[in-house]
Amino acid sequence: MAKVAVVGAGIIGATIAARLIIDGHHVISFEPEPHGLPTSSGNAALIALPEIAPIASPGMFSQVPKWLLDPLGPLTLHWLDIPALLPWLIAFLARATPSHVSQARTALSNLMRTALADHRTLGEAIGLTDHLRQTGYMSLHDSMASLVAAKQEAEQVRELLDFDYAVLTPQEARHLEPRLEGQFAGAIHQPSYWTATNPLTVLRAYQSFVAGRAEMVAERVLRLSQGQDGITVHTPTSAALFDKVVVAAGIWSRDLVRPLGTKVLLETERGYNTTYSDLGWNLNLPIGFADHGFVATPLVDGLRVGGAVELARPETSPNYARARAMRIKMRRYVPSLPEGGTEWMGRRPSTPDSIPVIGPHPGDERIVHAFGHGHLGLTLSAVTARLVSALISDAAIDIDPSPYELHRFGQKNGRLAGSRNAPRQPG
Repeated sequence: MAKVAVVGAGIIGATIAARLIIDGHHVISFEPEPHGLPTSSGNAALIALPEIAPIASPGMFSQVPKWLLDPLGPLTLHWLDIPALLPWLIAFLARATPSHVSQARTALSNLMRTALADHRTLGEAIGLTDHLRQTGYMSLHDSMASLVAAKQEAEQVRELLDFDYAVLTPQEARHLEPRLEGQFAGAIHQPSYWTATNPLTVLRAYQSFVAGRAEMVAERVLRLSQGQDGITVHTPTSAALFDKVVVAAGIWSRDLVRPLGTKVLLETERGYNTTYSDLGWNLNLPIGFADHGFVATPLVDGLRVGGAVELARPETSPNYARARAMRIKMRRYVPSLPEGGTEWMGRRPSTPDSIPVIGPHPGDERIVHAFGHGHLGLTLSAVTARLVSALISDAAIDIDPSPYELHRFGQKNGRLAGSRNAPRQPG
């Protein structure tokens, strides 16, 4: 049994901490806002098993200029933040090649194969049941070109993961969801999507399990330091020694790993949503508005409309006009959607290749990384927890770990700072 610090208690950190406790480790969780609303609390609630396509792709280039000219479109940049975002953007564009897309598909497919089973196993272990529903998912497409491209993507998913799909006419789509009234060319229905009852409820269940069996420190971790006897976690008021540390702090993970001599390309894809709790009606299944970059998801206690991508620094002020723009666009298809609801903004920690970072520090296996899950935090949380627990326990894992490791971004320095493998300084 190891004494393990888990930095971060969003859905990734909370599921990791729960899995480590179940596997017999002594866990202390660090989270500066344990009762706050992290990104994982406001997501689209989807267990999006078919979503293995990276955002960077060759076909993206024809769309990006149009998107960027629309400040409220599906992809936008906060222009004043471009200097800070430039290294990430360059790497993002460099990965928009067929070979990189193929690598990302394979890496994400390997995680998706057990993602649902891992959710069920971990949920049952903490007493969380009936929190997932197989709702399926339907994406609407405004043009035949968009529909054909989506069919090609669904076919690739079927080849890799054996997930079925159906191409629907507008009439068939309206049969599945009668509230659809607007015009569109067709739809893709994928039954293999699951939906969480409510992401915040699921997150709180994991946090509650951890709080009842481990110490939770409500402080921000300032830095990590490596020594012969372990890893020291420094907060504003304390310094504690651990056998091993898991860094699962979302976008703020980069501030902890960069001083250790590693290079990490991690930026925020900010997403917006509006949640309605008093409509008096709901959709029959989650619906994606594919050409506009957002999703409407029926929760057990309301309807959530959100998505899109805004690349900006974490501290940049929110632009809630983006949430309003999605409501306006949705009324083209569902005119009965009213104004109102509660607006929200979250910071998705994202890598240029859309592959999460899961693995040991390149120079010190006592530090394990788990961040950068982008749009797939909830989907991949339980499988990430299982893999991280195996790494902490020095156990074998059942997939090739190399696509997820941090070294794919290169090293910041010639030698990893503070590495356990570095020569001792003369004293």
